[in-house]
Amino acid sequence: MNPSEQIGVYVHIPFCVRKCAYCDFLSFPADVKTQEDYVNALCKQIDATEEKRPVASVYIGGGTPSAIEPKWIDKILCKLHGDYRIDPDAEITIEVNPGTLGDSHFAVYKSAGINRLSIGLQSAHDDELHLLGRIHTYSDFLRTFQEARNAGFENINVDLMTALPGQDAGKLRHSLNCVTDLEPEHISAYSLILEEGTPFYAQRKDLDLPDEKKERALYYLMRDHLTAHGYTHYEISNFAKDGHESRHNCSYWTGQDYLGLGLGASSLLSNVRYRNETDLKSYLQDPCAREAEEVLGEKERMEEFMFLGLRMLRGIREQDFEHAFHKPVDSVYGKVIGKLFEQGLIRRENGRIFLTDSGIDYGNHVFSCFLL
Repeated sequence: MNPSEQIGVYVHIPFCVRKCAYCDFLSFPADVKTQEDYVNALCKQIDATEEKRPVASVYIGGGTPSAIEPKWIDKILCKLHGDYRIDPDAEITIEVNPGTLGDSHFAVYKSAGINRLSIGLQSAHDDELHLLGRIHTYSDFLRTFQEARNAGFENINVDLMTALPGQDAGKLRHSLNCVTDLEPEHISAYSLILEEGTPFYAQRKDLDLPDEKKERALYYLMRDHLTAHGYTHYEISNFAKDGHESRHNCSYWTGQDYLGLGLGASSLLSNVRYRNETDLKSYLQDPCAREAEEVLGEKERMEEFMFLGLRMLRGIREQDFEHAFHKPVDSVYGKVIGKLFEQGLIRRENGRIFLTDSGIDYGNHVFSCFLL
């Protein structure tokens, strides 16, 4: 490990007002006392963590981080700044949801050093928001977005969802127009996935879900609309204005080390992946407890280099693979690459390997091919 090598830090806030119908994240409602106890435990974990490399990015996610009092977000960031060497130019993001923000939230976030917001919209249609179980309306989102701009935030992501029950091209186009008219710096647009254990999964037979052909048509409508409005498609589900790619998320896709703080958060440090305790009561008693740990060998690291790197539209650089593993990529994946190339799922140009449109459509198949 190079002690000067930068890392990203993820901070998990598991609390929300209520679970959305599609959500399988580690999140749940909790009273104010529980939230305060959690923040205190998280600060103890920060104190006890030995990893002290320079920090290039901080991402506060959840759950709904904006559902807890902003003073506790300030406390967490003060603790991080006191214990870590956070770059003056670090990207510091917090996820916020309309309907959870009071008058002081943005001012406190700004003074705490947060310089990027990720606002969960999902749809500009109130009927779709209601179906998803969101607690806000489109008007709430507009007010949140404008308040963020008025507070001086110049780097904002907006989350959208496609392939919603009953969604057609007209409804998606309207949502896209509503968002691009606001000109956020970044847009994340994910297709709805039914996860086991969620209300949507239990109701799946009764939901008017698009078939695969329609789902892909909606995806390409979204992609074409966003690229036509000046957004670069840099990752399968992410679009950005020039210079506003999510630095934190890019660190995951390019295999950089990261530290996860909080309930159930995962870390990857010096080829060791581990997950924090996922039971809240146990975490409050011992915030440094680990629930799972895995040492990544060369095989696992090569696999992740390929299938995570290929999520980026620029793909992977063959030179980077050889630098990381001291062998050419063809010596390991030559047959796989050749087969995927023949199938029209990947392209190979100027020392890079990247997905074609068909490769994006069948991304899970492409990624699985690199699991030797």
